[in-house]
Amino acid sequence: MKAKLAAGNWKMNGLSGDLIEIETLIGGLSASECDVLICPPATLIHRMHDMAIGSDLLIGAQDCHPELKGAHTGDLSAAMLADAGATHVILGHSERRADHGETDAIVRAKAVTALERGLTAIVCVGETEAERDAGTTLAVIGTQLCDSLPGSSVAAHVVIAYEPVWAIGTGRTPTLEQIAEVHAFLREQLTDRFADEGNGMRLLYGGSVKPENAQAIFALANVDGALVGGASLKAADFARIVTALSDAK
Repeated sequence: MKAKLAAGNWKMNGLSGDLIEIETLIGGLSASECDVLICPPATLIHRMHDMAIGSDLLIGAQDCHPELKGAHTGDLSAAMLADAGATHVILGHSERRADHGETDAIVRAKAVTALERGLTAIVCVGETEAERDAGTTLAVIGTQLCDSLPGSSVAAHVVIAYEPVWAIGTGRTPTLEQIAEVHAFLREQLTDRFADEGNGMRLLYGGSVKPENAQAIFALANVDGALVGGASLKAADFARIVTALSDAK
């Protein structure tokens, strides 16, 4: 049985003083029965990695460049992230797609290089409010999934995160039925394409996950964890989500 995964995405938040939250989080992980990952801004990856040595906390990154090196001022390669101590990288987050115009093809290229460097790729898919209202949610997500995942994807190193764009940071959450429908669709698509590997890929839900709603979401079939934004910034809040995931059957 694949381990559940609680992944925290700090986004563009976090300075040296905020590392105290990681100390607190690490102190409470010994009883966790799921994988726990924090993806901080790149400036904190190496320091978090050093803090996490000997603990069960995994450290990841929020993006990488499709190339391993070159004249790309301001960008970071998968090799650099791995060298800093990252084991995972978030790719295709809706904020990257919207703010930087990232296409499925770009996400796929990033996933290829991440996998080549031994990183686990957390590939994000999700619909906008307009697409949800138009009834095209599954069509949109199906296209993103197909075009963003490389053919070399395997369960050990690829995770899918469903993030309804309209629910990120808004406090709004899809109904449990809507979440279950999308996750069942994702599982079907992955199994059709990758067979047993697709069946083994972890599916995370991401979209205003909070301690108050985590237990109900984690009880759904095909929900193997969460990609958590704001609630991952404070150890106390994130720990409650980790506990809910550890307790999920």
